[in-house]
Amino acid sequence: MSKTALVTGGGRGIGAGIVEKLAAEGWNVVFCGRKEESAFTERCRELETTYGVKAAYFCCDVSIHEERGKLLARILEKFGSLEALVNNAGVAPLVRADILEMTEESFDRVLGINLRGPFFLTQLVGRYFAENKIAGTIVNIGSVSATVASISRGEYCISKAGVAMATKLFAVKMAEFGVPVYEIRPGVISSDMTSVVKAKYDKLIAEGLTLQPRWGEPADIGRAVAMLLRGDLAYSTGQVINVDGGMEIGRL
Repeated sequence: MSKTALVTGGGRGIGAGIVEKLAAEGWNVVFCGRKEESAFTERCRELETTYGVKAAYFCCDVSIHEERGKLLARILEKFGSLEALVNNAGVAPLVRADILEMTEESFDRVLGINLRGPFFLTQLVGRYFAENKIAGTIVNIGSVSATVASISRGEYCISKAGVAMATKLFAVKMAEFGVPVYEIRPGVISSDMTSVVKAKYDKLIAEGLTLQPRWGEPADIGRAVAMLLRGDLAYSTGQVINVDGGMEIGRL
């Protein structure tokens, strides 16, 4: 029986890379975002034709309670079940401001989308897995910013530090239901989010920021997610998988 995976924020960047790799491995894929559904009609058709799976895009703002519930209901109506959740949706601050200048509005926006929304979506899907005895898989897409301080986007760093703890919390709770929970922690990944700082990171990478001297690609994250959903690390719940080209290795 085919399985279905939900990838939040799957219409672009890292999320699109994840959707592509999961479809290539035979997963039915549901992805969501805040754009109109008509924007991804052709994309869904391409995935279905190329990989012989079912694909759907639903408009959903994961930071809104009612939309999360509606999203799960629509998935179950169309696909009949759900076996995996990949919490990828995330935003950067609209303005990169020093933490002494950061606004409460920016803080609330980033934390709402990057942390509160995924936390309560995981709660919702976790209940579904538990009540229906589904040994699903949950993957959170974090960031090296969970541990590497960047004072021009402190709200983003705080949100990803929260994702790291949420991963541990849900790993503890969901273990009793046979559901592993993981965090994938990307480094510098080429996407529309990082395009505004491309010159900065081109220079840093050339100077040795990462041991592997290149930008990461969405496909790098997609392969890591596919590995976890295959069950290749079935005895490693709660673990962090760094996909950062060796960026976080301390060096003298």
